[in-house]
Amino acid sequence: MKTRHWDRRGDGGLTFTELGFGTAPLGNLYRAITNEEAAAVLDAAWQYGIRYFDTAPLYGLGLAERRVGRFLATKQREDFVVSTKVGRLLKVCRPEQRTGIGKFFDTPNRREVFDYSYDGIMQSFEASFERTGLDSFDILFVHDLDVFNHGTPAACDHYVEQFMSGGYQAMTSLRDQGVVKAIGGGINEWQMCQTLAERGDFDLFLLAGRYTLLEQEALESFLPLCVARNIGIVLGGPYNSGILATGPVAGAQYNYSDAPSHILDKVRRIEHVCLKYNVALSDAALNFPLFHPAVVSVIPGGQSINQVASNERARNTHIPHELWEDLKSLGLMRGDAPVGES
Repeated sequence: MKTRHWDRRGDGGLTFTELGFGTAPLGNLYRAITNEEAAAVLDAAWQYGIRYFDTAPLYGLGLAERRVGRFLATKQREDFVVSTKVGRLLKVCRPEQRTGIGKFFDTPNRREVFDYSYDGIMQSFEASFERTGLDSFDILFVHDLDVFNHGTPAACDHYVEQFMSGGYQAMTSLRDQGVVKAIGGGINEWQMCQTLAERGDFDLFLLAGRYTLLEQEALESFLPLCVARNIGIVLGGPYNSGILATGPVAGAQYNYSDAPSHILDKVRRIEHVCLKYNVALSDAALNFPLFHPAVVSVIPGGQSINQVASNERARNTHIPHELWEDLKSLGLMRGDAPVGES
């Protein structure tokens, strides 16, 4: 597995495998799996050489953190990079009040409470230690500080101010003390990533689904800013929550909902170009983000050994340069999107 080294602060930095592992599926996302199945998936990822694992309290309401922590406890600490997220506290509740009904299955009865204050960040961080059983995290991301999760720009602005006046100080303090090596945001919108990058001193952003084969608006201003400041990008959701893996089939998912007709049409046209070069759409989608110099790892996740194997095979698939040029000439990809090895 190829690696990429990131060292923004001159303290040795972190070495990422180009393929990381996003653990939301291990939180019983969309369907329940057993602890044994989760452990087998993690073991397959390790055997394929994956050494970067990202998790969060939200994923299965603590379930993913427990599963990944149990697995990583069997490894030497210096052999992997791990990140978790803050911004939500999990509170015990009645079953009908549980967060994620219909999305996460067979999870603890917990409801999320957004809290981006100083104390809220510290409480979340400590709770993640307890769930994982780990003694340290490499990266701490503030989670879902975006309009997508908070509903309106006004609500999002409220939490941004709460974070910048409190939680941000908690995260920088943890970094200054060497408790974590890097801080950043795990966010669904590049615009909000840019807002945070302009207001604070952040090291990495986990950008979910906003720099993919399907959409590259982040090239407007955010990704150039990251290159200028040596801010690393972990790219989550390279398949845009499904459609770039399944293709434009009936029920294809885009942003965790049924894909609208204009998205289906664009993906259909992209897939047509891929097939011209005998390349699977999913293979092109996984490889594309890694051409950008700011990207340190792509984390597609997986809920089965076959999915992990498919991601590893896709990364090792050669994509003809002419494929990217055709997509650009047809207006299916931005002309300024990097498509050569950095």
